[in-house]
Amino acid sequence: QVQLVESGGGLVQPGGSLRLSCAASGSIFSIYAMGWYRQAPGKQRELVATITSNSRTNYADSVKGRFTISGDNAKNTVSLQMNSLKPEDTAVYYCFADATSGGGVRARLGYWGQGTQVTVSS
Repeated sequence: QVQLVESGGGLVQPGGSLRLSCAASGSIFSIYAMGWYRQAPGKQRELVATITSNSRTNYADSVKGRFTISGDNAKNTVSLQMNSLKPEDTAVYYCFADATSGGGVRARLGYWGQGTQVTVSS
């Protein structure tokens, strides 16, 4: 199994910055992509940004130019630098990994972290 642990959420004023980090651990055969999704109260979970193992990135239109995703393949980590935060960025942010677990039975699955709260408010 693959475990994902996020860190870095918190409360920030509008216009401020936060950096989220996520580390994958456990029995990992290969990670193809990692990324971040978010879910605000009463809304569906939505993609924020993803990065593939060959560093191809994808961003939601709502965060382009403000958020930057980066990854470290050697450490199995992904980070999200969030600048110029807006109240509408308030949500629980979830780390995601498209990965194949190690061990005897290898299965390519999507794995999720437990989520970290980001609140943008004055």
